[in-house]
Amino acid sequence: TVFVDMYEKGLIHRGKRLVNWDPHFETAISDLEVENREVDGHMWHFKYPLAGGETYEYLEKDESGNVIFRETRDYISIATTRPETMLGDGAVAVHPDDERYAPIVGKLCEIPVGPKEHRRLIPIITDEYPDPDFGSGAVKITGAHDFNDYQVARRNHIPMYRLMDTRAHMRSDGAPYAEAAARAQEIAGGAEFTEAEVDALNLVPDELRGLDRFEARAKVVAQITDEGLAVMTTDADGNPVPLVENKPIMQPFGDRSGVVIEPMLTDQWFVDTAKIVGPALDAVRQGRVTIMPESGEKVFYHWLDNIEPWCISRQLWWGHRIPVWYAMVPSKDGHIGTWKAGALENMSPSEVARFEREHKFEEKALGGNLTDGGILVQEFCATSAEEAKQQIARVWQERTGSVPGKLVEVDSEPHNWPLGSEEWPNRSGVEDGYFKIPFWRDPDVLDTWFSSGLWPFGTLGWPHWTDETRKYFPTDVLITGQDILFFWVARMMMMSQAVLGQDPFHTVYLHQLVRDEKGAKMSKTKGNVIDPLEIVDEFGADALRFTMAQMAAIGGVLKLSTDRIKGYRNFGTKLWNAARFAEMNAALGSDGTLPTPTATANKWIIGEVARLRETVDAALEALRFNDAANALYAFTWGKLCDWYLEFSKPLLGSDDAAIAAETRATMAWAMDQTLTMLHPIMPFITEEIWGLSGDRPNMLIHQDWPEYTTDQLLDPEADREMNWTISLIEAIRSARAQMHVPAGLKIPVILRDLDDAGRCALSDNEALVKRLARIDSITEMPDLPKGSVVIPVAGGTFALPLADIIDVDAEKARLAKSLEKLEKEIRGLAGRVNNPKFVASAPEAVVAETRANLALREDEAGKLREALNRLEELG
Repeated sequence: TVFVDMYEKGLIHRGKRLVNWDPHFETAISDLEVENREVDGHMWHFKYPLAGGETYEYLEKDESGNVIFRETRDYISIATTRPETMLGDGAVAVHPDDERYAPIVGKLCEIPVGPKEHRRLIPIITDEYPDPDFGSGAVKITGAHDFNDYQVARRNHIPMYRLMDTRAHMRSDGAPYAEAAARAQEIAGGAEFTEAEVDALNLVPDELRGLDRFEARAKVVAQITDEGLAVMTTDADGNPVPLVENKPIMQPFGDRSGVVIEPMLTDQWFVDTAKIVGPALDAVRQGRVTIMPESGEKVFYHWLDNIEPWCISRQLWWGHRIPVWYAMVPSKDGHIGTWKAGALENMSPSEVARFEREHKFEEKALGGNLTDGGILVQEFCATSAEEAKQQIARVWQERTGSVPGKLVEVDSEPHNWPLGSEEWPNRSGVEDGYFKIPFWRDPDVLDTWFSSGLWPFGTLGWPHWTDETRKYFPTDVLITGQDILFFWVARMMMMSQAVLGQDPFHTVYLHQLVRDEKGAKMSKTKGNVIDPLEIVDEFGADALRFTMAQMAAIGGVLKLSTDRIKGYRNFGTKLWNAARFAEMNAALGSDGTLPTPTATANKWIIGEVARLRETVDAALEALRFNDAANALYAFTWGKLCDWYLEFSKPLLGSDDAAIAAETRATMAWAMDQTLTMLHPIMPFITEEIWGLSGDRPNMLIHQDWPEYTTDQLLDPEADREMNWTISLIEAIRSARAQMHVPAGLKIPVILRDLDDAGRCALSDNEALVKRLARIDSITEMPDLPKGSVVIPVAGGTFALPLADIIDVDAEKARLAKSLEKLEKEIRGLAGRVNNPKFVASAPEAVVAETRANLALREDEAGKLREALNRLEELG
């Protein structure tokens, strides 16, 4: 329906343009399906002799205009990596400011391949495309087999000769080479021509026809070399050899077929994007659609400001069929048999071409030309075969007054259908007593990006304006990869405007490609592809989803490693164990009622949940999914599991039934809120935990998002007290770890001074501090004994007396040795990072990894120095 709508608006047409052609699948493919690889290539240098043996003085000058090389030449030199395409050259181009070739611009030169007696002459033209400083500065123009040449050929009305068939073999159809070359020579001399005529000419010499393109390449090179038309140089021994540069080149391969892609001039269906690109550009320029990050706008403008017609047809067995049918209909003047059989046979090719131009038929003629009986092949765009049939019948009725037969749909275009003379209907056969008039459907299917471009409204019931359409179109935020900004995003915008006159969304969030752990693009050839299905099987979908969200910094690189995913699987395990703990204590499954606790720890966790909600909301609103993921991780692992569950244990076991009940209610509420906020990122485990409580009225996915604030739920006194207690425990744990105090050993702590708030907090939570920091006693002393590690906290000072617990000298020696080794590594890494040659020549990923390693080592060294300083305090 969309195709028909756009066709009727004049936005879709069929035409001949250059496309990426996959010879294996024998279809056009999109730029996104082309994988450019660096391969070992060759650049051959050949001579194109000037017509009639003409010569000119070739001069090369330095920057000051002084002549540094002078030579009389009877040729122009070109360089090519694809010699087989020389057979289809239509011209040689030089830059208009290149003085070296000024004497021969407008002259003819000879293509140095093919039968000598039928060598073609082509003009030497000027165009802005050639780079005077690259190679010889002269470029052969093969418009049918090179995208840059195609543009030059179009600008300069140069014929584009197609050399290969759909399998990328040299063409074997058409008239003999001598006849085709003669007509091409007329065209080079100024004769008028049509695209259809040029496309029909096969300029492949007879002996090369049917060969694979690479086999033909070898024969072309051999023929030119044998004739002495290769540019010569000398080898290491001073012997003359053909000039062939062996150099890496970028070559396009089909990402699915793995074969070399061939630019091919073929008939395809195109969207006239120039007619629909304006509203899409205006949407971004006027701020109706925002692209994040902003750097995406530059890419968006680059693509759309230089947009070409969009090829939407594919030659595949699967896909949405093009809704176009073809039928044989009478010419527009209403006569069948206007041109008798053989009427054009006595015309020369140029006369036939002029005849066709004068009649200016818009319909495609059978086989690309007018038939001899005034019967044309015309296209009909319709939503069904029945509708197409009705359109065909109307054309017959309008042009002849009747339909002289029965319209019959056939499987494919009847190339050999008998046509000609007034008895044409009799020759078409009989169907159920009626003359049979055939019509057939276009065999091509739509490019998947055309179908994908309809996603914003095509999935919602269009062309009917359904409840879903009204609710979900336009959508709000589109999240997608930056690599398909043009292929999908821009096309959705253009098509939504073309069909509905509206923008399909308001914000486009672009993330980077998912790469391997070293930042390299995943590729089958590199063997670094990470299969998400295998990852899900091993680690679970939630672990992979959380990993991706955590890495989704705006504009950041997504480096995926199994170690990182494993870490978030462990996070899921942590959450599951917390839920099991809550379940075992009858604290899983809240009715949604906000508790009103009296215990400080319960007040604190409610405030922390409110703080988390505001942080996550702000992050999601700003599309900073990594910030949301990091906040959820830090809260769930740290505040909820590591601290609150530990704080809750004595409360759950309290003799005070009210305290135990409020703690169960608070834990259940906090768990539910955590599951709700984690659900968008980790839907499977959160839904499973939600369902562990059997009396839920709704699934988690249907729960409302929380809306409370810290102003409503945060208790400042409880917040200060519990965070002070946590900081004290963490400081003691850190000091123990730095001093290598055995993990299971309980040690004393000395309190030197503490303010009233600190004393109150310590008094309320001393049991927690002792249990969680593995302390056997807390003693207040005005002076610290020798060998104590000082622990400063808000409002006071604590200390660990370790002189009799650890061997200070041995520990100093161990840390000093480790620091010395680290500093040596740091010097090496710093030397590389500060070396301009290394930064300039090493791969970007290697430089980034070196800098990351340097930062890591410097951080480790800082911690060792801090530990050594503490040991110095012990004496």
